[in-house]
Amino acid sequence: MTTDDVVETVIIGAGVIGLAIARALALAGHEVVVIEAEDSIGTHTSSRNSEVIHAGLYYPPDSLKARFCVAGQALLYRYLEDRGIAHRRCGKMIVACDERQRRTLDHIEGNARACGTTSLRRMDRAELAARAPEVRALEALWSPQSGIVDSHGLMGHLLADARAADASLALATRVRAISPGETHARFVVHTADFNLGCRNLVNAAGLGAHALAHQITHLPDALVPTLYLAKGTYFSASSAPALDCLVYPVPASASLGIHATIDLAGQVRWGPDQEWISEISYHLDEDRAAACERAVRQFIDLPTKTTFTPTYAGIRPKIQAPGTPTRDFMIQDARHHQLPGLVNLFGMESPGLTACLAIANHVREVFSADS
Repeated sequence: MTTDDVVETVIIGAGVIGLAIARALALAGHEVVVIEAEDSIGTHTSSRNSEVIHAGLYYPPDSLKARFCVAGQALLYRYLEDRGIAHRRCGKMIVACDERQRRTLDHIEGNARACGTTSLRRMDRAELAARAPEVRALEALWSPQSGIVDSHGLMGHLLADARAADASLALATRVRAISPGETHARFVVHTADFNLGCRNLVNAAGLGAHALAHQITHLPDALVPTLYLAKGTYFSASSAPALDCLVYPVPASASLGIHATIDLAGQVRWGPDQEWISEISYHLDEDRAAACERAVRQFIDLPTKTTFTPTYAGIRPKIQAPGTPTRDFMIQDARHHQLPGLVNLFGMESPGLTACLAIANHVREVFSADS
């Protein structure tokens, strides 16, 4: 590429959302270039998570998270089935261990139905004992549409679709600055190897989205929210029940709490916990295992000598400070910053994986309206 190159759309960030957007825009006829700082796709939040397909139970009705999760789940299952991508609609139970938590289930169920999730039902103690005897609960809310997915397989297919529609990918390429363009280019993306003009620019850089936004010279810094890093560690247990579905406790805070997920091989993993950190690090701390074990034993019967071991960690790009209410996705377009052609995506945490195709359709519509 030379300094004279101009393309229609540049997407910065090759996580699951960036790749979904690349696919949607390339299929819509855009000339697309995806720029990724790492040497492979989806190395951060997109692959370091529970790989859960969410049903949209907890998010405020009419929020972007609720709308994109419910719509995105339907789109995602259809895409996974059409492409033969490994996944399982295994279902999820949210368990209540006392009467107070039972009342919380009422609230969750009502909220989910207000968001458009209707395929829910209650499981009483007898059904729980038959389905998952190790679960210690009085009642559960059953979500049959929840599931799990091979996130790497999903990202690989999104990239293949985008490339089949002539999108390009530049790996191991760090953006140094983004300046105003001239004539056909609204923006010029500066890297160590090339400068590339574009009419449309999508900041889908995940954990790096905030720093990247500050590199857009004509975007006011005041429009970039503060980034807070929430690290979550996942654990394995030496003795784990043979679960065939997801098991979540009733949320006690802005976090969903440590829960049981299964992978496509049927292995159970526990987590994530939550730790606020100041810089990106995936270091595993053995000392966090005891707190995970205590949390799990509140709703799962485990043998006395069960030991927990940290296995991997992920980091969520939060836009709310510790101890404050969860915030919605922030998707900025020209209505927010008066820069036609620019879309910034901030706070793209869970349910971003589930919602990726719906988010991609939204970005495509933003650019369609701008053309």
